[in-house]
Amino acid sequence: MSEQYVLGLHEVDETRVAIAGGKGAHLGALSRIDGLRVPAGFCVTTDAFRRILAEAPSIDDRLDQLSRLNPDDRAAIRTLSAEIRRTIEETPLPGELAAAITRALAQLGEEAAYAVRSSATAEDLPTASFAGQQDTYLNVMGPAAILRHVRRCWASLFTERAVTYRQRSGIDHRAVHMAVVVQKMVFPQAAGVLFTADPVTSNRKVASVEASFGLGEALVSGLVNADAYKVRDDELIDRAIATKRLAIHALPAGGTTEQEIDPERQDQPALTDAQVVRLVQLGRRIEAHFGHPQDIEWCLVDDGFQIVQSRPITTLFPVPETGDGENHVYLSVGHQQMMTDAMKPLGLSMWQLTALAPMQDAGGRLFVDATRQLASPASRARLLELAGRSDPLTRDALETVIDRGDFIPSLPDQAPAGPPAGGAPAPIETDPAIVTDLIERSEASIATLQRDIGTKSGPALFDFLLAAFEEHKRLLRDPQTMQVIMAGMEATWWLNEQLHAWLGEKNAADTLTLSAPHNVTSEMGLALLDVADVIRPHPEVVAFLQEVEDEGFLDELAKLPGGPEARDAIGAYLDRYGMRCVGEIDITRPRWSERPSTLVPVILDNIRNFDPGASRRRFEQGRQAAAKKEQDVLEQLRALPDGQRKAEETKRMIDRVRTFIGYREYPKYAIVSRYFVYKRALLEEAERLVHADVLREKEDIFYLTFQELHDVVRTHQADDQLIQRRKDEFRSYQALTPPRVLTSEGEGIAGAYRRDGVPAGALVGLAVSGGIVEGRARVILDMAEADLEPGDILVTPYTDPSWSPLFVAVEGLVTEVGGLMTHGAVIAREYGLPAVVGVERATKLIKDGQRIRVHGTDGYVEILP
Repeated sequence: MSEQYVLGLHEVDETRVAIAGGKGAHLGALSRIDGLRVPAGFCVTTDAFRRILAEAPSIDDRLDQLSRLNPDDRAAIRTLSAEIRRTIEETPLPGELAAAITRALAQLGEEAAYAVRSSATAEDLPTASFAGQQDTYLNVMGPAAILRHVRRCWASLFTERAVTYRQRSGIDHRAVHMAVVVQKMVFPQAAGVLFTADPVTSNRKVASVEASFGLGEALVSGLVNADAYKVRDDELIDRAIATKRLAIHALPAGGTTEQEIDPERQDQPALTDAQVVRLVQLGRRIEAHFGHPQDIEWCLVDDGFQIVQSRPITTLFPVPETGDGENHVYLSVGHQQMMTDAMKPLGLSMWQLTALAPMQDAGGRLFVDATRQLASPASRARLLELAGRSDPLTRDALETVIDRGDFIPSLPDQAPAGPPAGGAPAPIETDPAIVTDLIERSEASIATLQRDIGTKSGPALFDFLLAAFEEHKRLLRDPQTMQVIMAGMEATWWLNEQLHAWLGEKNAADTLTLSAPHNVTSEMGLALLDVADVIRPHPEVVAFLQEVEDEGFLDELAKLPGGPEARDAIGAYLDRYGMRCVGEIDITRPRWSERPSTLVPVILDNIRNFDPGASRRRFEQGRQAAAKKEQDVLEQLRALPDGQRKAEETKRMIDRVRTFIGYREYPKYAIVSRYFVYKRALLEEAERLVHADVLREKEDIFYLTFQELHDVVRTHQADDQLIQRRKDEFRSYQALTPPRVLTSEGEGIAGAYRRDGVPAGALVGLAVSGGIVEGRARVILDMAEADLEPGDILVTPYTDPSWSPLFVAVEGLVTEVGGLMTHGAVIAREYGLPAVVGVERATKLIKDGQRIRVHGTDGYVEILP
């Protein structure tokens, strides 16, 4: 008989999760670390669990029913899971299984008290924590009671909560098995938890200890406030002693009870300072063994610590790996690029290979190491100035690190400091031909790329792409491109600052930039109104689009009256803009050309909410409003002392903004256009790999870096396990929120707005597009689910250029991420939408359908009754 129903803890370690479950495997590993005390015990293995399921065939049918249920059908889940638990608890244990457990008990001592603890194969893993979902029973005495509680642990795999968690996480119920740990009971003076990284700040150098009297259950179940300690480098840096009124103690006959603590002991610390430091030293050894920060449960018995559990902390944002032991400060690229979602490995590596600055990746996100820039006074001043203009939260987070004094090394200035950002505009004449010439050069380069890449395949494609990436970077580095972008931005800053100083006007440039020429992103939003105009007169096409579910609908369209025109209009739009999508800096994201159904809800909204010709009217209204604003401003200035000079200078800056600000959006469009060419070539290569049985599916290439994919194409060998591991990692990264600023100690710093004059209860953000608007909040997380009515205000985590088709239909914008010059802000100004960005947790604090007031000039949002 090959089944092993019982294994001693010393016989398992972290490689044996499949047989001992997460908790059992970790306890086995802990028991092997020198100098660490773990209560003696054994593991009832997953073989035993499978044997019990086999004894009750009815469970199999119920698991089938369960897997078909919707995770939101709580009543059905509750009924079915209760039936499964009852069946498991009532199934008699086969003789040899019961005998194996009682034999193990006899060796440890039948008279002793035991803790009987669930250990599922899917808990305590680095990528998923099922903590607290299964059951633990303390102070269980006698073989009959222990066998009963083993069955109850097995049954706890099917609590309603555990079942729902698996359904929502896409984990197959049959893929998770339950082992049970039976350990000698510990009767501690104090117990609690130790996190080897600070669970609040994520700082890996700071350990956090919570302690209370008696058994740790009082603390874990929230019955008592715990003493809290923080330790850094073997030194206690913070302690808060709580009043502890209750403790849980074991009863002589089995079970536990709550007891009141003597009043004179309630405010005594549960641990001495020396004990806290000693405990953290043990924790550091455990962390070193597992290679991850740990969440550890401990007991204090006669001045010695016993460890009763250790699991990875799964909520920490990972730290970029440098291996140099130095301090580093990292800036989030996603907050600059308006894409804070996790990216797949191919997306990360392609952006790294085509970006102008070196970048590190961590947690599926990209970061730039700003340590050197912060180390010398002049470059630090420039960085803070730029950060402050674009995103005050990033500036504040950087200042928080700088104010610590000793975290960043001090370096002398490398060279004389240039003018600070926002000083004298770049030396460039205000000539519209400069912009048209840059656009023509870029389009010619993309056409050449498209022509030449078609002849390449296999390893030759990768050599070609590496050369194409150099051309890609050369275009981005073009000094004229940078001059045009800076000239537009600096003229905007100049106008806002000077017109505020001279006329007391806030954000005057917002109106002056309306309908600026050559803005490819705002043109994209207006062009979809033109598509709606073509479709609107054909009711059968409109009815057909309302039912669209798959991506083949364009071919079907042609069969309807008016269908060929509709298909051609959508097709022409995709030819121009089909390389765009949400999160477009990640090459692996599906583009509109690959998933045209994404645009259908927006087209239908445009048909419903607008009259024919809306796109030309919108653009002309904006152009006229900007011209009228220019006239008003210049008239007011001429009436001031030295007014003629002020008016002439202002006119020069207005011309400069109108000429150059639209181009700000073009380089991103060019990057994404090139990306789509690269992507199609790589997917053709992937198709060949699938036909050659090297890969299972085309999309597997998304989980390899560019270099790894190059190796697969060269060798015709792929590592399936690596691809699967990357898929699991990506899923776990999706749940993490990246910080704006991250240190090499793992601390994520969000930054804060330092601003007075905001009404109580208002949500503070960054003012990026002036005006005040009231309306219904539409909290939209996925553009494909947009359903907008006139007067709505869009509330969303971030907007990249792909969202601009929605901007034509709304009256205002609120985002969680963004700066003065990020895409959402630029397009909001183009369309004249009051907008506030960088509003922390806006999509949680504002409920869909609530009425809100957006103060786009002063940078806050009020939730109205």
